[in-house]
Amino acid sequence: MTKEKYEALLEEVVREFPDFRVVKKSESRLMGAIDRFLRVITLGKMDAFMTGFITTLGTTIYVTDTWDSASYATRAITLRHERVHMRQAREWGQFLFSFFYIFFLPTVWAFGRTRFEKEAYEESLRAYHEYYGSKYFTQALKDDIVRHFTSAEYFWAWPWKRSIEKWYDDVVTGITKV
Repeated sequence: MTKEKYEALLEEVVREFPDFRVVKKSESRLMGAIDRFLRVITLGKMDAFMTGFITTLGTTIYVTDTWDSASYATRAITLRHERVHMRQAREWGQFLFSFFYIFFLPTVWAFGRTRFEKEAYEESLRAYHEYYGSKYFTQALKDDIVRHFTSAEYFWAWPWKRSIEKWYDDVVTGITKV
């Protein structure tokens, strides 16, 4: 992924979402408040919100402080994932999207959050394949994505690990068959 290709993707996103912007989480009081809230409700288990996760609200992507040093491919993969969330919010309306994503806090029944994240990760996996090839579909990548769904990282959105592993395997199989 070249700088030019990344900038072209960025321009494409801005054309689709004219008020799109990228903000560092460390510069946002809202993100700091969300971080503190997540630490409390997960009993301290979600301690990487500010440093390990990208968050999209509306058409603003809140990134970690390492964003500028990340490779263009990494930024493009993230941007493609988060653009899916922006499209979901546009399709569902920001209120309903947020309601289904955030307010279904009974962790084992977080169907909305799981559905939205599966869609976004499918785009991430297509991007990984496009930029790196199928060799990037390692056990470590699978474990990382599965952990997001089944741990405090996404507030135990879907505790049925085998179903997430099967979903992942099915998506990767579909991508690599093309």
